[in-house]
Amino acid sequence: MALTLAPLAGYTDKAFREIAVGFGAEETVTEMVSAEGLARKSSKTKALLEPFDRSENLTLQLFGPDADTFYRALKVLRWQDFSKIDINAGCPVPKVVKTGAGSALMKTPEKAGEIIHVLKEETGLRISIKFRLGWDESDLNYIQFAEMAVRNGADELTMHTRTRAQGYSGEARKEHFRILRNHFPKGDSTSPLLNASGDVFSPEDAKKYIEDYGADGVMFARGAIGNPFIFRETRELLEYGSYSLPSLKEKTETALRHLDLAISYYGEDAASREMRKVMMAYIKGTRNSSRVKNMIATASSYKEYENALELLIEQDWKV
Repeated sequence: MALTLAPLAGYTDKAFREIAVGFGAEETVTEMVSAEGLARKSSKTKALLEPFDRSENLTLQLFGPDADTFYRALKVLRWQDFSKIDINAGCPVPKVVKTGAGSALMKTPEKAGEIIHVLKEETGLRISIKFRLGWDESDLNYIQFAEMAVRNGADELTMHTRTRAQGYSGEARKEHFRILRNHFPKGDSTSPLLNASGDVFSPEDAKKYIEDYGADGVMFARGAIGNPFIFRETRELLEYGSYSLPSLKEKTETALRHLDLAISYYGEDAASREMRKVMMAYIKGTRNSSRVKNMIATASSYKEYENALELLIEQDWKV
């Protein structure tokens, strides 16, 4: 059973991945990487591939419209540095979909099959594909899509339990995962590993996917932003039936550790700008935090973040 940090554009950089692994994420995934960008040797695209120091079990997630694009990307990619390649057939963002990539592949499953086949033949790595229930309510083709993927050599499947039309709105329809599981019975030697995604905001959400719907693993996406503790909590819940929440002190110490890692990788100016949204997530729901949030919104150095979080603890102590 794998607890995985999902790919999140603008969030799951190597600093975040390192923090997540420290709290029990068994696998991490790069931010969504453009196969076309790799093929063109874009320096910005290549930067997304960098592992953190001593990282293991890093999955590369690629998006693109067809097998030729992926093939050209492999020619300039050190794919040996990764434990697995994941194909994104789930991103609903219009600028991705209009190129024929992301969830648009659910409308062209034959192209997705060709991509899987090429990656498997060329790399010999484990190949996974992440997809949705379907394009929209009128075309819930996830079973047929999954069958196609396995036929072409996919070792793992990850299903986000929304349609492309839903985007990230409304509730994920987790009951569909049970249908997928029933189609590929656990323990059957021909069944791929099945991972679940969609509305995993708590350890209880992950437990439901695993114990009620039969998932082999779970991907944590938005639920892990500012909350890497969810990996530890989920493991505790599954093993012991309960879990402990992090203290405010642990939250602030982890947030500063996250910032420190980002600074070591990207420099203080860039890291301080990028960490504002993440730091807001770390302190979400904390009492009397409005002044601290204002400080974080303009923070441009480690010291300014440290001052803001020290004030947060001081205010909490006075309550």
